[in-house]
Amino acid sequence: MAKKKIGLLFGGRSGEHEVSITSARAIALALSQSENINKYEILPVYIDKNGVWHGGDRANKILTTGKPLEAESQHHLWRFPPQTKAIDVWFPILHGPNGEDGTVQGLLKLMQVPFVGSGVLGSALSMDKIAMKVAFAAVGLPQVKYVAVNRADIRSSSLFSKLCDRIEATLEYPCFVKPANLGSSVGIAKVRSRNELEAALDNAASFDRRVVVEAGVVAREIECAVLGNDNPQASVLGEITFDSDFYDYETKYTEGLAQLNIPANIPDVVSDRLREMSLQAFAAVDAAGLARVDFFYVEATGKVFINEINTLPGFTATSMYPRLWEATGITFPQLVDRLIELALERSAV
Repeated sequence: MAKKKIGLLFGGRSGEHEVSITSARAIALALSQSENINKYEILPVYIDKNGVWHGGDRANKILTTGKPLEAESQHHLWRFPPQTKAIDVWFPILHGPNGEDGTVQGLLKLMQVPFVGSGVLGSALSMDKIAMKVAFAAVGLPQVKYVAVNRADIRSSSLFSKLCDRIEATLEYPCFVKPANLGSSVGIAKVRSRNELEAALDNAASFDRRVVVEAGVVAREIECAVLGNDNPQASVLGEITFDSDFYDYETKYTEGLAQLNIPANIPDVVSDRLREMSLQAFAAVDAAGLARVDFFYVEATGKVFINEINTLPGFTATSMYPRLWEATGITFPQLVDRLIELALERSAV
């Protein structure tokens, strides 16, 4: 049987470019393991920080060294590498905007080639925190209080003060200000006063035209991995612990600052509920293939709140998503293989 050619698509035009490279290297290693090596051939395709697509030796070099390529000029933007025509299944591992938000998924859909993960709708809904919250509310998933705002109101001298008044009337301090369409905690700030709120709103608006302000909550951070299409499965749960004020970019990506505890030490009744809610969230945004769902668990009251869903979570061998499945009984190479099978299954429907 001929090997299926897997287009490993990585890099991208987002602040998570380097994270994407690390994820892609782990997936490439999994595809070269004994159980997969006779099934798949890897055709790496790298998108540099200007959006230029590279294949062949250049893409292989990035995959081997783990070092990003210096961005090239924009005039090559739509010159796809020749080997893309031979690809049987795309495996996009692009984190953040211009990769996880439905843009690349739309392009892959137009190519009429199967691809791993959610389609345009699921990707876009899950990337935009405001749209995601609306979808969660529609199916009755509990969430912390929030206020959705836009850049025009933040930048308006006549509306900004009223906007801050409305946020203070709705939420108590501390609260969190987040760009709606960024990942990896980029642009997020914890605020405790009016001055901090104003500064955080201005900063968030520099990243995105849509901004969400959420109520702060003292809670444990629990995560669940979901795998499947129309009949998805939920993994065991994991917990993130850290000593910093909140789970910001530095804490997330600096070795030793955060710990992953798998399985999470929580009551069975809470674990069962979070797994069920994970599947509800997956269906609510029309996700497919894979997703990681994040929760707040307030141990003192037993309350749980859904935080967000990530349709292309970090995918290194030490990332939460594959580690949760490993604890559930699926090895990293088996997980990668299953995701490719799910992509083919969905395209056949």
